[in-house]
Amino acid sequence: MHFDDFKNVILERRSIRSFTEQDVSIEDIKELIDCARYAPSDTNSQTWEFIAIMNREKIKHIEQMTWDQLHQRAAQAEARGLNREARLLVKSFGPYATAFSDAPVLIICLATPYTSKFRDKIFDPVQLVDDTVWAEEGIKSSCLAAQNLMLAAHAKGLATCPMTGPVLLAAEQLRSYLDIQEESQINMVISLGYPAERPGRLPRKEVDSILRIVD
Repeated sequence: MHFDDFKNVILERRSIRSFTEQDVSIEDIKELIDCARYAPSDTNSQTWEFIAIMNREKIKHIEQMTWDQLHQRAAQAEARGLNREARLLVKSFGPYATAFSDAPVLIICLATPYTSKFRDKIFDPVQLVDDTVWAEEGIKSSCLAAQNLMLAAHAKGLATCPMTGPVLLAAEQLRSYLDIQEESQINMVISLGYPAERPGRLPRKEVDSILRIVD
C-alpha cells in the first residue's frame, strides 16, 4: 500500500452518528476484530475484548439506561441549585452521549487485566508501580485496538463513532446488563453501521503547534 492511500483512510474517516437501516454482517464484524487484535500492546499483553451487540432492541435499552442515569445526575445537580447546568447536561450532553441509538451494531470495548511474564517475574516483585498503573496500561492497549477497528471499518465502507457517554453515566448498569466480569474495565462503546451522513472535516491543530523536535 502506498502511504497516500493509507493517509486517505485516516483523513477521510469520520465519526458518524446517523446510519442507514442496512445490517452489518457477522463476517464483517469478525474481520474488524481481526484487524483490532493486531494492534500493539504492552509486552504483547493484548488487554482487549469486544462485545458486539446486533440486537437493535438491546441497543435501545442501553440508550434508555444512559438517559435514565443522565436524568438522575441532572436531578442531583438541581438539588444543589445547579439548574442551568442540569438543563445543559440533558439538552447538550444527552443527545451526544446517546448518539449510538440508531446504529445496527454497538461494540463494547473492554480492557482486560494486564498480565505478562514481566509483571509476574519483575514488576510486581520489585513493586515497580502501583496496581492502578496496570489498569491504565490495559486501557491504553485497548484504545490502540479500537483505533485499528475504526480505521478498518472505514476502509470497508462502514462507519463508526467512539463514545464514552454510556461508560461515564451507566457503567455499572451496562456491566450488569451484559454480564461483564468485574475485572474487565469498560473502555468505550463504538457504534457501527453504514453511514447515512457525510460530515465535513473538522479543523485540527497545526503540526508545528503540537510537535517539538529535539535534535
